[in-house]
Amino acid sequence: MSEHRYCEVADLAEARSELDEIRHHLHKHPELSYEEADTSRFVAGKLESWGYEVTRHVGGHGVVASLKAGTSTRTVGVRADMDALPIQELTGLDYASVHQGKMHACGHDGHTAVLLGAARQLARTRNFDGTVHLIFQPAEEAGSDSGAERMIADGLFERFPCEAIFGLHNHPGMPTGTFGFRAGPLMAACDTVKLRVHGKGGHAARPHLAVDPVFVGSSIVMALQSVVSRNVDPNEAAVVTVGAFRSGHAPNVIPEDAVLEMSVRSFSPEVRATLEARIRALVQAQAQSYGATVDIEFIRGYPVLINSEAETGFARQVAEELVGPEHVIAPFPPIAGSEDFAYYLQQRPGCFVRLGNGEGRPMLHNARYDFNDENLTIGAAFWTRLVERFLSKDRA
Repeated sequence: MSEHRYCEVADLAEARSELDEIRHHLHKHPELSYEEADTSRFVAGKLESWGYEVTRHVGGHGVVASLKAGTSTRTVGVRADMDALPIQELTGLDYASVHQGKMHACGHDGHTAVLLGAARQLARTRNFDGTVHLIFQPAEEAGSDSGAERMIADGLFERFPCEAIFGLHNHPGMPTGTFGFRAGPLMAACDTVKLRVHGKGGHAARPHLAVDPVFVGSSIVMALQSVVSRNVDPNEAAVVTVGAFRSGHAPNVIPEDAVLEMSVRSFSPEVRATLEARIRALVQAQAQSYGATVDIEFIRGYPVLINSEAETGFARQVAEELVGPEHVIAPFPPIAGSEDFAYYLQQRPGCFVRLGNGEGRPMLHNARYDFNDENLTIGAAFWTRLVERFLSKDRA
């Protein structure tokens, strides 16, 4: 057994009021993807005051804070996201957003505050041997050309070497302080498909003289239901959802074209490729069969988030030590949502963790959502202990 004493949740108790203040400040002043200038300055200022070597403007508004203790050359990275969503807040909280139409409806204010809590504790105790890089990332909600992609392109891992990288997201509906872990695919790849069906407009009373794009689009919607049910192994998971269908303005006019937009989600590169191939072929064939043509724009979003086996096992062990095995769910079920942390995991081994935000609370991306402040000390203690354990002399 190790003689080292690692961080416990109780060690963060005295920091709770400061963490509340930090989180509420961030919640009150949300900034959208690519706009996180004030958030970035606020975060960097806190980190500098605690003695970190802070690098600003990494991949945009990204901040990386580095702290070295001891003599080891080992390294680890921990990431939090900082951006908010274009949602009008309806919580009625005294620290509700002061920016019209902008809100921290996904808990990135909490993720940032949690990692700042760990930063504060690590700087105070320096109970590790090596270098930790704390990565505060912008533009996770962007969907494409995200903060993770930009930070990696800006030389993140060359400038701040990480043997492994870890990240966390809150999970409404799961008990507060409960951790979820899954090795392998955890979160789905998410692609967007935009279709423009070109028909031939005409009078509603003379459909035989027109090519009705509404009819063609409807046929495409129905045919798309076969993509998953008849092309994907039933043991795999995939989703094809048409979320938008726009065409025409008058009941007595057959319009010239129709626009359809869909979300496509998958949990393996092979299934992802199958979905794209089948959607393209099916859409073209359906349009052609009715005498229409179609333009297809297939927009690649975030890839499948795949946790590495060893790092997931390690992070799970840290959580079980911190809160007890009874507050750990493993394996956690796959999540159809997507997350740009997947790009980091394509570059380095690591683990993305889920932390329960409480049962019966509003879901993510909801105008009444709020991060659960009970998780501030729990999450901060988890990150502190994980860094201490990863950079322990016992693991050298």
